[in-house]
Amino acid sequence: MGEKWKEAKVGKYDVSSGTLVRNGDFCPRCGPGVFLANHPDRKTCGRCGFDVNEGASHTPVTTQEEAPEIQEEE
Repeated sequence: MGEKWKEAKVGKYDVSSGTLVRNGDFCPRCGPGVFLANHPDRKTCGRCGFDVNEGASHTPVTTQEEAPEIQEEE
């Protein structure tokens, strides 16, 4: 069961001319070191939940924390 996970992690990195090269997209919120997971229709961050649609627009999906707060009337 662990072999698939190991292969996925190794595929994110490459060594060329003695330097470590990180392949893959980083999360714009979490910064370098946190990769986005590739799904057939989107890319997501497992740490903060950031989501990017892979459609024509490539616009990020608004998450609950980004949504404007709704003020209740008293």
